[in-house]
Amino acid sequence: MAAHDQSVPPGQLGGPAFTIHGDATPEEVAALVAVLTAASGTGADGIPESGSAWADHSRGVRSNPTRGPGAWRASGRPR
Repeated sequence: MAAHDQSVPPGQLGGPAFTIHGDATPEEVAALVAVLTAASGTGADGIPESGSAWADHSRGVRSNPTRGPGAWRASGRPR
């Protein structure tokens, strides 16, 4: 592998980050795919993994009050 030390102007895509010389075995390709998939932050199905509900900032925003029987009880419960 040879790394490239070239600066890319903002707004333009750069070239490959590294170059592989020679043939890669199926095991090496599978390992590379596994590492890149894990680094991308998406699950195996391609859907981004959601963060913790405790870290969700929308929990601190007040929602509209609901109407009807038991609304006062539901207003104190977490969503």
